[in-house]
Amino acid sequence: MKISCMGTDSISSAGSVLRRFYICSNQGMARYFTTKNISLDILRRHIERIVTLTDEEFSLISSHFTAQQFQKKQFVFRPQERVPFVYFILSGLTVLVHLDDNGQEHILSFAMEDWWETDLGAFLHQRHATMGLYCLEDTAMLKLSLDGYNTICSRVPKMERFFLAKANGGHIASQQRILSFQMVDAKLRYQWFLERYPFLVQRISKTVLASYLGVSRETLSRLSRSR
Repeated sequence: MKISCMGTDSISSAGSVLRRFYICSNQGMARYFTTKNISLDILRRHIERIVTLTDEEFSLISSHFTAQQFQKKQFVFRPQERVPFVYFILSGLTVLVHLDDNGQEHILSFAMEDWWETDLGAFLHQRHATMGLYCLEDTAMLKLSLDGYNTICSRVPKMERFFLAKANGGHIASQQRILSFQMVDAKLRYQWFLERYPFLVQRISKTVLASYLGVSRETLSRLSRSR
Protein backbone atom coordinates (compact mmCIF):
# COMPACT_ATOMS: atom_id res chain seq x y z
CA MET A 1 0.00 0.00 0.00
CA LYS A 2 1.36 3.41 -0.94
CA ILE A 3 0.45 7.04 -0.37
CA SER A 4 1.98 10.38 -1.20
CA CYS A 5 4.44 11.95 1.24
CA MET A 6 3.87 14.22 4.22
CA GLY A 7 5.65 17.53 4.42
CA THR A 8 9.36 16.95 4.69
CA ASP A 9 9.83 19.25 7.70
CA SER A 10 7.30 17.48 9.90
CA ILE A 11 8.65 14.07 9.01
CA SER A 12 12.30 14.96 9.48
CA SER A 13 11.63 16.54 12.88
CA ALA A 14 9.59 13.55 13.99
CA GLY A 15 12.25 11.22 12.66
CA SER A 16 14.97 13.01 14.61
CA VAL A 17 12.97 12.74 17.82
CA LEU A 18 12.37 9.07 17.21
CA ARG A 19 16.05 8.42 16.65
CA ARG A 20 16.97 10.35 19.83
CA PHE A 21 14.61 8.13 21.79
CA TYR A 22 16.16 4.90 20.59
CA ILE A 23 19.66 6.18 21.31
CA CYS A 24 18.84 7.72 24.70
CA SER A 25 16.04 5.49 25.97
CA ASN A 26 17.81 5.03 29.31
CA GLN A 27 17.14 8.66 30.22
CA GLY A 28 13.65 8.01 31.51
CA MET A 29 10.02 7.26 30.71
CA ALA A 30 9.17 10.92 30.00
CA ARG A 31 11.12 10.72 26.74
CA TYR A 32 9.28 7.50 25.84
CA PHE A 33 5.86 9.07 26.28
CA THR A 34 6.87 12.19 24.35
CA THR A 35 8.12 10.10 21.44
CA LYS A 36 5.10 7.81 21.54
CA ASN A 37 2.77 10.81 21.36
CA ILE A 38 4.68 12.20 18.37
CA SER A 39 4.46 8.92 16.45
CA LEU A 40 0.73 8.58 17.17
CA ASP A 41 0.18 12.20 16.15
CA ILE A 42 1.82 11.41 12.80
CA LEU A 43 -0.49 8.40 12.41
CA ARG A 44 -3.60 10.40 13.26
CA ARG A 45 -2.79 13.21 10.82
CA HIS A 46 -2.16 10.58 8.16
CA ILE A 47 -5.52 8.85 8.72
CA GLU A 48 -7.48 12.08 8.94
CA ARG A 49 -6.51 13.08 5.43
CA ILE A 50 -9.17 10.56 4.43
CA VAL A 51 -11.52 10.09 7.42
CA THR A 52 -12.21 12.26 10.47
CA LEU A 53 -11.82 10.58 13.87
CA THR A 54 -13.05 11.37 17.35
CA ASP A 55 -10.57 11.13 20.21
CA GLU A 56 -12.33 7.97 21.37
CA GLU A 57 -12.07 6.37 17.93
CA PHE A 58 -8.40 7.20 17.59
CA SER A 59 -7.68 5.91 21.09
CA LEU A 60 -9.13 2.55 20.08
CA ILE A 61 -7.25 2.54 16.77
CA SER A 62 -3.89 3.52 18.24
CA SER A 63 -4.15 0.85 20.96
CA HIS A 64 -3.68 -1.79 18.25
CA PHE A 65 -0.40 -0.34 16.94
CA THR A 66 3.01 -1.06 18.43
CA ALA A 67 6.32 0.60 17.59
CA GLN A 68 9.37 -1.22 16.27
CA GLN A 69 12.81 -0.06 15.17
CA PHE A 70 14.89 -1.72 12.45
CA GLN A 71 18.50 -1.09 11.55
CA LYS A 72 19.88 -0.35 8.11
CA LYS A 73 20.38 -3.59 6.11
CA GLN A 74 18.00 -5.50 8.42
CA PHE A 75 15.12 -7.57 7.04
CA VAL A 76 11.67 -6.87 8.44
CA PHE A 77 10.63 -10.22 7.00
CA ARG A 78 12.14 -12.61 4.48
CA PRO A 79 10.60 -14.75 1.73
CA GLN A 80 8.93 -17.88 3.16
CA GLU A 81 8.47 -16.29 6.60
CA ARG A 82 5.08 -15.50 8.09
CA VAL A 83 3.92 -11.90 7.75
CA PRO A 84 1.99 -11.05 10.92
CA PHE A 85 1.94 -7.27 10.45
CA VAL A 86 1.33 -4.40 8.09
CA TYR A 87 3.77 -1.54 8.72
CA PHE A 88 3.32 2.24 8.78
CA ILE A 89 6.68 3.93 8.32
CA LEU A 90 7.48 6.83 10.66
CA SER A 91 11.05 7.41 9.51
CA GLY A 92 13.46 5.60 7.23
CA LEU A 93 13.33 3.79 3.90
CA THR A 94 12.53 0.20 2.92
CA VAL A 95 12.55 -1.86 -0.26
CA LEU A 96 10.25 -4.77 -1.12
CA VAL A 97 12.06 -7.50 -3.07
CA HIS A 98 11.20 -10.78 -4.79
CA LEU A 99 13.60 -13.66 -5.45
CA ASP A 100 12.91 -15.63 -8.63
CA ASP A 101 13.58 -19.35 -9.10
CA ASN A 102 17.17 -18.57 -10.10
CA GLY A 103 17.83 -16.60 -6.93
CA GLN A 104 17.80 -13.30 -8.82
CA GLU A 105 16.53 -10.38 -6.73
CA HIS A 106 13.90 -8.09 -8.23
CA ILE A 107 12.98 -4.80 -6.56
CA LEU A 108 9.23 -4.27 -6.51
CA SER A 109 8.80 -1.04 -4.58
CA PHE A 110 10.24 1.45 -2.13
CA ALA A 111 8.47 2.81 0.94
CA MET A 112 9.43 5.79 3.05
CA GLU A 113 7.94 8.11 5.68
CA ASP A 114 4.14 8.16 5.76
CA TRP A 115 3.78 5.08 3.56
CA TRP A 116 2.46 1.61 4.38
CA GLU A 117 4.24 -1.58 3.38
CA THR A 118 3.95 -5.35 3.69
CA ASP A 119 3.48 -8.46 1.56
CA LEU A 120 -0.25 -7.79 1.44
CA GLY A 121 -1.35 -11.22 0.21
CA ALA A 122 0.70 -13.00 2.87
CA PHE A 123 -0.56 -10.62 5.57
CA LEU A 124 -4.27 -10.85 4.72
CA HIS A 125 -4.26 -14.62 4.16
CA GLN A 126 -1.69 -15.38 6.90
CA ARG A 127 0.55 -17.41 4.64
CA HIS A 128 4.26 -17.41 3.93
CA ALA A 129 5.76 -14.38 2.24
CA THR A 130 6.65 -14.47 -1.44
CA MET A 131 8.62 -11.25 -0.95
CA GLY A 132 11.10 -9.79 1.50
CA LEU A 133 11.06 -6.37 3.15
CA TYR A 134 14.51 -4.86 3.71
CA CYS A 135 15.62 -1.58 5.32
CA LEU A 136 17.84 0.73 3.28
CA GLU A 137 18.08 3.11 6.25
CA ASP A 138 17.50 2.88 9.99
CA THR A 139 13.72 2.70 10.07
CA ALA A 140 11.06 3.31 12.73
CA MET A 141 7.60 1.82 12.16
CA LEU A 142 4.22 1.31 13.72
CA LYS A 143 2.98 -2.23 13.10
CA LEU A 144 -0.58 -3.54 13.02
CA SER A 145 -1.58 -7.21 13.30
CA LEU A 146 -4.37 -8.82 11.28
CA ASP A 147 -6.48 -9.20 14.41
CA GLY A 148 -5.95 -5.51 15.14
CA TYR A 149 -6.79 -4.61 11.55
CA ASN A 150 -10.05 -6.59 11.69
CA THR A 151 -10.98 -5.15 15.09
CA ILE A 152 -10.40 -1.59 13.92
CA CYS A 153 -12.52 -2.11 10.80
CA SER A 154 -15.28 -3.75 12.85
CA ARG A 155 -15.44 -1.15 15.63
CA VAL A 156 -14.64 1.94 13.55
CA PRO A 157 -16.34 1.16 10.20
CA LYS A 158 -15.09 4.33 8.51
CA MET A 159 -11.59 2.82 8.68
CA GLU A 160 -12.62 0.33 5.99
CA ARG A 161 -12.84 3.33 3.66
CA PHE A 162 -9.41 4.47 4.77
CA PHE A 163 -7.75 1.09 4.16
CA LEU A 164 -9.58 0.72 0.83
CA ALA A 165 -8.19 4.09 -0.26
CA LYS A 166 -4.67 2.93 0.68
CA ALA A 167 -5.10 -0.35 -1.18
CA ASN A 168 -6.48 1.41 -4.26
CA GLY A 169 -3.57 3.86 -4.23
CA GLY A 170 -1.10 0.99 -4.06
CA HIS A 171 -2.82 -0.85 -6.89
CA ILE A 172 -2.75 2.25 -9.11
CA ALA A 173 0.95 2.78 -8.34
CA SER A 174 1.70 -0.85 -9.27
CA GLN A 175 -0.17 -0.50 -12.56
CA GLN A 176 1.71 2.70 -13.39
CA ARG A 177 5.02 1.00 -12.71
CA ILE A 178 4.07 -1.93 -14.97
CA LEU A 179 3.11 0.50 -17.73
CA SER A 180 6.38 2.39 -17.28
CA PHE A 181 8.30 -0.82 -17.86
CA GLN A 182 6.61 -1.25 -21.20
CA MET A 183 8.87 1.62 -22.26
CA VAL A 184 11.72 -0.08 -24.06
CA ASP A 185 13.89 3.02 -23.82
CA ALA A 186 15.81 3.02 -20.53
CA LYS A 187 15.99 6.81 -20.64
CA LEU A 188 12.21 7.05 -20.54
CA ARG A 189 12.03 4.69 -17.55
CA TYR A 190 14.64 6.77 -15.76
CA GLN A 191 12.76 10.01 -16.50
CA TRP A 192 9.53 8.40 -15.27
CA PHE A 193 11.18 7.53 -11.97
CA LEU A 194 12.64 11.04 -11.52
CA GLU A 195 9.26 12.64 -12.20
CA ARG A 196 7.34 10.32 -9.89
CA TYR A 197 9.86 9.90 -7.05
CA PRO A 198 12.23 12.91 -7.09
CA PHE A 199 12.57 12.68 -3.30
CA LEU A 200 14.06 9.17 -3.49
CA VAL A 201 16.94 9.83 -5.86
CA GLN A 202 19.25 11.15 -3.14
CA ARG A 203 18.36 8.33 -0.72
CA ILE A 204 19.09 5.21 -2.74
CA SER A 205 22.32 4.03 -4.33
CA LYS A 206 22.75 3.90 -8.07
CA THR A 207 23.13 0.13 -7.82
CA VAL A 208 19.70 -0.19 -6.16
CA LEU A 209 18.09 2.23 -8.61
CA ALA A 210 19.61 0.41 -11.58
CA SER A 211 18.17 -2.87 -10.29
CA TYR A 212 14.73 -1.27 -9.88
CA LEU A 213 14.81 0.15 -13.41
CA GLY A 214 16.14 -3.07 -14.93
CA VAL A 215 19.30 -1.49 -16.36
CA SER A 216 23.00 -1.93 -15.69
CA ARG A 217 24.89 0.30 -13.28
CA GLU A 218 26.89 1.67 -16.22
CA THR A 219 23.75 2.52 -18.18
CA LEU A 220 22.30 4.37 -15.20
CA SER A 221 25.51 6.39 -14.79
CA ARG A 222 25.32 7.37 -18.44
CA LEU A 223 21.66 8.39 -18.09
CA SER A 224 22.45 10.40 -14.97
CA ARG A 225 25.23 12.32 -16.70
CA SER A 226 23.00 13.13 -19.68
CA ARG A 227 20.29 14.81 -17.59
